[in-house]
Amino acid sequence: MPLNKKDFIEIDFTGKVKDGEIFDSTIKEDVEKLHEGHDHSIEAKPFVFCLGEGMFLKSIEDFLIGKETGSYEIELSPEQAFGKRDSSLIKMVPIKVFLEQKINPIPGILLNFDGRIGKTLTVSGGRVMVDFNNPLAGKIVVYKINVKRKITDINEKVKALNEFLFRKDFEFTVEDKKLVLKTEKNMKKFAGMFKDKFKEILDLDLEVIEVSEAKKEEKKTA
Repeated sequence: MPLNKKDFIEIDFTGKVKDGEIFDSTIKEDVEKLHEGHDHSIEAKPFVFCLGEGMFLKSIEDFLIGKETGSYEIELSPEQAFGKRDSSLIKMVPIKVFLEQKINPIPGILLNFDGRIGKTLTVSGGRVMVDFNNPLAGKIVVYKINVKRKITDINEKVKALNEFLFRKDFEFTVEDKKLVLKTEKNMKKFAGMFKDKFKEILDLDLEVIEVSEAKKEEKKTA
């Protein structure tokens, strides 16, 4: 059966710059190449996501809708992938900004500027030139994708969406059209902000319970 928008699918993939290096992968051998020479403990595992919901590159999601499970190779222009390079995104930043954070702005390092990733290009006197373009901007990229299966189990879907939105594996229960997430205290309000997203994608009404609250309820019913 062809893949449709809002289908959850499991894929393995490797993304690389055309005629260049790998920049992302879920495949063990390619992950090892990507992190060669670095101390790392990154687990290579398939990626599960919902088609058409902005969980992967839009151009790839659009390509996969209507396709069958199986293997594909997709070449993307900069416009389809990570955009063209924009000279206006190269900024001069006073070196004082770095020194206040006790950072030595060595050319070539990537830094987080209030949620924006920038690469230091040059350091001259009291000024640092920083490139805020995506590192892959302006590049043609190639993805090799193996669509392994379509997922129908609601628990797998919830788990995948939790990992994508929160980078956490929350405990949860699903009964009828209701999803109950059990979170730590400092995550309750944040998780609740995605109530509409769970309704839109999974057609589930979200309730978020702190772990401490959940334990109290268990004691009452015990």
